[in-house]
Amino acid sequence: MLDAYVAGTATRISPEAPVPVVHVRRRSYVPGGAGNVAANAAALGAVVSLAGITGNDETGAKLRAALVGSNLDIRPLVADASRVTTTKTRVTVGGHQVVRFDDEDTSPPSDAIFAELRAACASALDSTDACVVSDYAKGVLGVDFCRWLVREARERGLPVVVDPKQRDFSRYAGATVVTPNLKEVSEAVGGVSAGPLDEAATALLQVISPSALLVTRGGDGMSLFAPAQPERHLPAMVNEVADVTGAGDTVVAALAVALGIGFELFEAARIANLAAGVAVSHHGTWAVRAEELLAC
Repeated sequence: MLDAYVAGTATRISPEAPVPVVHVRRRSYVPGGAGNVAANAAALGAVVSLAGITGNDETGAKLRAALVGSNLDIRPLVADASRVTTTKTRVTVGGHQVVRFDDEDTSPPSDAIFAELRAACASALDSTDACVVSDYAKGVLGVDFCRWLVREARERGLPVVVDPKQRDFSRYAGATVVTPNLKEVSEAVGGVSAGPLDEAATALLQVISPSALLVTRGGDGMSLFAPAQPERHLPAMVNEVADVTGAGDTVVAALAVALGIGFELFEAARIANLAAGVAVSHHGTWAVRAEELLAC
């Protein structure tokens, strides 16, 4: 998806409706969604290929330009002329967001587009060290495709990191690790009244077996749950939080990079935890660089 920003000033109210008239001063475009995960991995020094679906439209062209600008290989991206490129446009006045409008089509792609995407993914998996499944619930990662992708990656011996947005975690079964936040855990087990985190994690481990579960808990750090192993907790590694925007994407990217170069899961989680601490100490979406991690 494309994150579009329209920044301006407002000195009067519209005569048409009680809303501010924004005088546009600047427009900018950055990769969002899975694109932000990929940009974070690239900032850490990884060579990243990004697979997915965009529209064949003006915003799709802007997205592709932004992705190339983040040093990403976009050859596995498939353009679908029948749908719009997912775009989130934020309008800000004096640094404060006044409105956001979304363009998106979350219906499943056609069989022909899925076939093209499968071929692109299979080719990319043949020359990679790790796979990230970044699920933003925009129609592509349905049950069948998600299970196919996880299976293809694991058959190649690749670690698979999943950032989930669906309530049914069974589609992610077999991945190396699934990384929900507390809200996503609650939704996956049926609501906030489902019980303590360890009980919810035990239930989810049965659903995603043999995958592990790394639950991100904001200011309380992270908790790692793995089959037949005790819970392991990682406290938050940050002195002062400036902005939590995009921190989850940073965690997923750092985790995948660490697993891809051979770290065990808990050590990779520690690296991801450090990366999250660096990310939230900056204002706005921040792609953590390798040298920042080495300085921790």
